[in-house]
Amino acid sequence: MRAPHLASTLAIGAVAIGVAACGSNSDSSGSSASTAPSSSGVVSVKSVDGMQVLADSAGKTLYTASAEQGGKIHCVAACTSFWSPALATPAAARQAAGRLDTTIGVITRPDGKQQLTFKGRPLYSFTQEHANALQGNGFTDDFQGTHFQWQAAATSGGGAAPMSRGGGY
Repeated sequence: MRAPHLASTLAIGAVAIGVAACGSNSDSSGSSASTAPSSSGVVSVKSVDGMQVLADSAGKTLYTASAEQGGKIHCVAACTSFWSPALATPAAARQAAGRLDTTIGVITRPDGKQQLTFKGRPLYSFTQEHANALQGNGFTDDFQGTHFQWQAAATSGGGAAPMSRGGGY
């Protein structure tokens, strides 16, 4: 028997949420950091390594960061060259805010762009990862004095496996 929260969360996959690509970002030194863009499409629920996770239209797992628990965005500048924000088109932002349950939402980034959230936390894809993978799950890193621990946006199937890798970029 399927748990009630899983059934309502799986409905997310049926709703089209436009995700815009994150192009390039300038870090504090003024150099341009290129991110791996994700194509426009829908956020869906996929099974990856036994976990039900949110994925972008390219099939890449979406992640949240512990440092952004309060809904404040800390992943900016160089961070976004590794963790690409799941940006929402203006129409998708209105749709997400008006039609979906409280697990999916939208937040405004410091640059004014709309970013999708899951359970109040901003969503990102890991630029170093291919589709159908969980390499970023449990990953830790530090940017601009903030420590991040990344978790797959899991709708079911357990939490992050312990990871010993990470780094200060």
